[in-house]
Amino acid sequence: MNNTFEIKGQYIDIVGKRIFPAAISVQEGVISAIQEIPAAPQQFILPGFIDSHVHIESSMLIPSAFARLAVIHGTIGTISDPHEIANVCGVEGVHYMINNGKKVPFHFFFGAPSCVPATTFETAGASINSEEVATLLDNKDIYYLSEMMNFPGVLFKDEEVMKKIKAAHAVGKPVDGHAPGLMGEDAQKYIEAGISTDHECFTIEEAVDKLSYGMKILIREGSAAKNFEALYELIDDHPNSVMLCSDDKHPDSLVLGHINQLCARAVAKGLNVFNILKAACINPVVHYQLPTGMARVNDPANFIVIEDLTHFKVAQTYINGQLVAEKGQSLIQPIDEKIINQFNTTLIKVEDIQVDLGVYPTKENKIAVIEAIDGQLITNYLWEDPTITDGKIISDTNKDILKIVVYNRYHPAAPKMAFIKNFGFQHGAIASTVAHDSHNIIAVGVNDQEIVQAINAVIQEKGGISCVKEQELKVLGLPVAGLMSKDDPYMVAEAYSTIDAMAKSLGSNLGAPFMTLSFMALLVIPHLKLSDKGLFDGDRFKLC
Repeated sequence: MNNTFEIKGQYIDIVGKRIFPAAISVQEGVISAIQEIPAAPQQFILPGFIDSHVHIESSMLIPSAFARLAVIHGTIGTISDPHEIANVCGVEGVHYMINNGKKVPFHFFFGAPSCVPATTFETAGASINSEEVATLLDNKDIYYLSEMMNFPGVLFKDEEVMKKIKAAHAVGKPVDGHAPGLMGEDAQKYIEAGISTDHECFTIEEAVDKLSYGMKILIREGSAAKNFEALYELIDDHPNSVMLCSDDKHPDSLVLGHINQLCARAVAKGLNVFNILKAACINPVVHYQLPTGMARVNDPANFIVIEDLTHFKVAQTYINGQLVAEKGQSLIQPIDEKIINQFNTTLIKVEDIQVDLGVYPTKENKIAVIEAIDGQLITNYLWEDPTITDGKIISDTNKDILKIVVYNRYHPAAPKMAFIKNFGFQHGAIASTVAHDSHNIIAVGVNDQEIVQAINAVIQEKGGISCVKEQELKVLGLPVAGLMSKDDPYMVAEAYSTIDAMAKSLGSNLGAPFMTLSFMALLVIPHLKLSDKGLFDGDRFKLC
């Protein structure tokens, strides 16, 4: 490994807002000199990109495999919330992510999960109390307190919630937020409790309101939740208070690009390139006090070489002076990792998921229906006329109202059912053990037989995603916590692309049917969701 060398190009001094020809010297993985020279190749050298909030688990890849793809696109680090695996495996899951991430040249900055379980209205595989959070925060490998989703707990000063926040402040580590739709006095109270960021804003009005109280805003563009178009103007209007993140990124989209794509889109919008790169490369380092440096003299040699400032195509990625990606090829070697999981449930039958009219929430002869919104985590709460056969409420493809099921995967329990609009399936079913936040089994489909087949397929794999279409069944096994595969990332991405295309062929117009499905059990996002304990009203924060 040669981490002593010199490289020449157009150096981008983001903070100083200068671009000049330079020779950059690297000694033992550290930038020893940046010398301005008369001429240099027409390639641009700048700090590597940092995803300021991501759940690695949503890529369906273990950290070492995620890194192999991310470096191709110039990402050198991630602010990583291991909340998903923590809900399945507890503190052991957090250490699993840290230890696997250390085996590759990449900067994973993990947080201490603040909300495990996220609510008491669902069954998780583990819990992490304030004492365990404090112990994690004392660990040098933990950089912050992960997103505080329990904003009612903050507003009402819940004792456990406040202990977790206090523990982070005691060791000088920031607290991430999660408060969709919160504005005005409530937002001010939430922020004044010491919560510093939010990645859940879906309108610019909400973002500006939170910025006015001193909060940093993370512009999110993931595989399901896409807020860039609504918020991109903040990059020029508030250049010191904005970062870029993906939150949840499926493997097929990670193959195509990462934070570099958002930089290209922002440039195409006419935004100032220095402000864009500040959000992508500098602000996360400052806010989270990261040891990556900013590609200045005496900083670790974490930098990238890009072809231009329009497309942000990455030619080379260096981490601690080591070349880890070049011309679209990852140089990070695969890691063979152990499997951890928690899965204890039995196969189900058609009779288990039938819905009697008399036991389902109704109002004036109408039934409660979840409305999924493409590109958003928030859902609408509808009341629709039911379709009834033999006293049972059934899916109706003509109305685009389908049955959705959540089934406890941690111990035997009866499945819970509801109805959902906007999946658009005309036939078939899909199921997944990626179901935020507790990751029980979730499925949606047009008839009970195919829903049951899809659910049983992922049970037999002890985790994964499945799709049923007539006589065809496809399954992508995710044996690590029911969330991730340890296989080659390109193989996982290809397998996911195939099953995703199959799901869309059922009739869905959703951009990411599996990702959208995974958020239909996310109770902390309004307005109507389904957990393994039943239909949940996110506005009243109680079961229906």
